Amino acid sequence: MGFYAESSGDFERCPPGMHLARCYSIIDLGTQKTEYMGAIKFLRKVRFNWEIHGTDDDNKPILMKDNRPFSVKKDYTLSWGDKANLRLDLQSWRGKPFSQEEMRRFDLKNVLGVWCMLNVFERPAKTGDKIYTNVDSVSPVPSMIKKNGYPDPHNETVIFNLKEFDLEVFNKFHDYLKQKIMLSPEYQKLNTVDRDAEEELNRQPQAPEEDDDDSIPF
Repeated sequence: MGFYAESSGDFERCPPGMHLARCYSIIDLGTQKTEYMGAIKFLRKVRFNWEIHGTDDDNKPILMKDNRPFSVKKDYTLSWGDKANLRLDLQSWRGKPFSQEEMRRFDLKNVLGVWCMLNVFERPAKTGDKIYTNVDSVSPVPSMIKKNGYPDPHNETVIFNLKEFDLEVFNKFHDYLKQKIMLSPEYQKLNTVDRDAEEELNRQPQAPEEDDDDSIPF
């Protein structure tokens, strides 16, 4: 099961546009090093993954070559600040702001398995000729689509929290995602990790991650 989208090699990138999507996994990445305009910060990150159920201009389903739906991701800083992308996207998703009571403690698992509309766009890398696929915005599903019913979901819903480390779930992740999580101090503190497997994984080449707009400090 794919958990995130690459932008290199023969990976199939989701076509840009507005798509019906379902959030199928939320992954705690731990504290990650971010750099913007020369300033380095360490911020707690969380990754949302969606499966796409869109159609093209001929009303044909948008699918990969093996007939699976495309997956797209977005990494967020785990912050509730007024300008935090996580808060802004969740408010846009639900179509209204959070109340003060909701803001005190909102459980992210509430959006797991929930449908939305994603505006997906492509942008070139800052260097080189790579093209990245990014989530530009998240919005509620229009009533007309709701009335027609949702398509069958494809991916199982998964939530991964480093505070409640699940080795079985972790082992299903792509190696590059494992490497990213392993860099976090939260992961380093765990005593349940197979160190031999970790050393073998660290010997593998690192894959470049997309330079998400969310890397800008709040």
